[in-house]
Amino acid sequence: MPHKFKIVSRKNDQYGVQFLYNSEIMVWSESYKGKASATNCIESIKKNAPGATVVDLTKDDKGSGYRFEIVESKNGQYFVRFVASNGETMVISETYTDKRNALNCAASVAKNAPAAAVEDDS
Repeated sequence: MPHKFKIVSRKNDQYGVQFLYNSEIMVWSESYKGKASATNCIESIKKNAPGATVVDLTKDDKGSGYRFEIVESKNGQYFVRFVASNGETMVISETYTDKRNALNCAASVAKNAPAAAVEDDS
């Protein structure tokens, strides 16, 4: 399967989560102190991304609950973040010059996360 999650090691004995399509990282998480927290991040995305709404913050849309947010960066590009119901960002994407690519990224995570394999590369 081309989509997968990876748990990766980070500095200071911490862990991160990546969601990949083939070998390209689509979104990644903050660093977690424990591997269990990284695993919980993955399970939450698998469960909540498919039903999450897309909130376009460039149009002053408002949202709550689990959601994908489309954000304009300082340089005029766009990125996606997946936000938990408590308002904390779980994962973030690279920036895209075209907003449609950010929307496609969100749609791909929502569609493919539930069945994605999990690799532990930590």
